[in-house]
Amino acid sequence: MLTFLRKLFIKDYKNVNNPEVRTKHGIMAAIGGVISNLLLFSFKLLIGLITASISIVGDAINNLTDLFSCIVNLVGFKLANKPADNEHPYGHERIEYIAGMIISFVIISVAVLLGYESILKLVNQEKNTEYNLWAFIILGVSIIMKMLLGLYYYGIGKAINSITLQASKQDSFNDCISTGVVLICAIIQYFYPEAWYLDPSMSIIVAIFIFVNGIKMIKDTASPLIGISPNSDLIKNIVKDVKSHKGILGVHDVICHSYGPTKLYITLHAEVDGYENMFISHDLIDNIETDISKKYSAICTIHMDPIDTKSEEIKNLRPFISDTLFKFNPDITFHDLRIVKGETHTNVIFDILVPSTYKDKDCIELVKALKKEIKLFNSKYNVVINVDHDYSTKD
Repeated sequence: MLTFLRKLFIKDYKNVNNPEVRTKHGIMAAIGGVISNLLLFSFKLLIGLITASISIVGDAINNLTDLFSCIVNLVGFKLANKPADNEHPYGHERIEYIAGMIISFVIISVAVLLGYESILKLVNQEKNTEYNLWAFIILGVSIIMKMLLGLYYYGIGKAINSITLQASKQDSFNDCISTGVVLICAIIQYFYPEAWYLDPSMSIIVAIFIFVNGIKMIKDTASPLIGISPNSDLIKNIVKDVKSHKGILGVHDVICHSYGPTKLYITLHAEVDGYENMFISHDLIDNIETDISKKYSAICTIHMDPIDTKSEEIKNLRPFISDTLFKFNPDITFHDLRIVKGETHTNVIFDILVPSTYKDKDCIELVKALKKEIKLFNSKYNVVINVDHDYSTKD
């Protein structure tokens, strides 16, 4: 059904990496949410006022915030599709994350308000709630509609890899649970009117539930704004693709950072034979940049590192450093090894890549121990080691 709607309303709907196609998906999702939540809010508020049930009124207010969230999503997707300008040279796609964060704060605000009103009703022992058949019908239909809406968000969110829609999906599923609790409470209280405390008590539980999920959603939407580590499989695939080209001897310093769901930037260092014709190597790098950019819908920049493939001294030193590092920690690697000879000493310069868990103290001790081992290998070596941390191991 969802595929049919996408095909009906979105031209070239499969090309989700296209910003315009992606925006249309977001708008379609937001419009569906606006219509659904407007209907749910109207009917729940009406039945909540008639029955004087604070839990149903609270559920209605929750739908009102969902309605507001959909409008924020609509505006967010629209603004996120704005082209780059002088003030924002990387585009505006991160606005989508800001929209998701606004939704999270609204959800938390509703939870606090609902919890406050529920506590007041419990303290004041208000016993004026009177449920009827329509209340049960509307709550039941609401659960079904929210479940379908959540699946609707999930399908579109998965298709375009949208954090905002994933947050909306989770909110819809949470609403199913909270409305289900309200419905169970209403049925019990309908048959046992003396259990008046169930209505405000369940409302407090629902408020806590909404609050906790709101906090989680803030974390999920804030992380991309701050900057998160890329998927380790993505890094591995990029390295594999680059190394598959004949003439590439090694790859290191791979960095992936995004300015939105479709704005991925990739930078890396590719090692080539320093004795190869520089124009040939440069042409190779240009071709790889083009291939990687097309495959990952990204902007790829590659720094070319010439490697001395004829130095016997480097050929002997490289396996020694590799074996020594393996003894310290198999996860540590090194790159950019070069030897600069002088009259009184020889500089051995290279970088090591340590796990992200390594603290400054760990790095200092490691460098000290590694220098000692290399000095034993050749006392004339003056060792210079640069330390990099590997933040690309997150799955």
